[in-house]
Amino acid sequence: MTQQTWDEVGGLLPHDEFRAASEAIVANIEQVIEGKTATVRLALAVLLAEGHLLIEDVPGVGKTKLAKALARSIDCSVRRIQFTPDLLPSDVTGVSVYNQETHDFEFRPGAVFANLVVGDEINRASPKTQSALLECMEERQVTVDGVTYQLQTPFMVIATQNPIEMEGTYPLPEAQRDRFTARIAMGYPDVGAELAMLDGHGATDPLNELRPVSDAAIVRRLIATVRQVHVADAVKQYAIDLVTATREAPDLRLGASPRATLQLLRTARAVAALEGRDYVLPDDLQALAVPVLAHRIIPTADAQLARRTTDAIVAELVHRLPLPHDRKRSPYDTRPASGNGHGPFEPRRP
Repeated sequence: MTQQTWDEVGGLLPHDEFRAASEAIVANIEQVIEGKTATVRLALAVLLAEGHLLIEDVPGVGKTKLAKALARSIDCSVRRIQFTPDLLPSDVTGVSVYNQETHDFEFRPGAVFANLVVGDEINRASPKTQSALLECMEERQVTVDGVTYQLQTPFMVIATQNPIEMEGTYPLPEAQRDRFTARIAMGYPDVGAELAMLDGHGATDPLNELRPVSDAAIVRRLIATVRQVHVADAVKQYAIDLVTATREAPDLRLGASPRATLQLLRTARAVAALEGRDYVLPDDLQALAVPVLAHRIIPTADAQLARRTTDAIVAELVHRLPLPHDRKRSPYDTRPASGNGHGPFEPRRP
């Protein structure tokens, strides 16, 4: 039986079935992750956009739990990789081993041969090992000893890293970061969510009792449905303008790539479908600009000295691009609001 390639997905799902399946996955994950509905929905959107997710935050806020909960909510193959300095590329991709009985080499698949790959503390592995993920994340295939092996659908890498504890770590290179569709931060829970966590997690870990509510076949049909979400030409042009603005911003020495434009639209399709729409709005691109673009850009030395984060820079660029209606202020925008309630670059009512 041949492996299914990444481009072979199932048929479309009707609106009601799509909504029921997606909401079931979100509700199942929220049994483990308290008070982070927006983060959970974004993680699911990245999966349906056929992308990869980087979860970056301080220790103990549930990065690995979110990745495991998403993996266990879908009845498909899951592999976890604990990235350490002594991890080898062959541990990730696989290795050819000589079989003395057949007098030939046979391939033993590595950890990436799964539907969902959870990479814990990815920045603790050497750059050589990190680079083993480049081909599989972009092309959904692995090449070992000149032979190419296709990966199955769905395929998603969910990696975590700690931005605070930098001892013994290797920062992800630009090419690696650019392959992650979105970067999210868990953040601390509010008081109510933390209290619920104490009640629910105090005696047992709910992750151990989590059961799948979907499977790989349903996820493939969800992906196929997301691919059919309509994107108007004006929305496509707005996405291009937004990415172009990062390349021309004086505070940035490296803007977003064309891959970023493509993944921004793919994720916007998934978000629109999760919201019950079969079309993408400019608001979807605005909401996704920071998680999809901020980790791909590099600020100038002056911007770093001024302690301007890439999140704040992208949020400001979003407000520089006019839209035909008023917009809410981005939570990443650190500029002071003006007296009339609008930021200096926000459109005003006529």
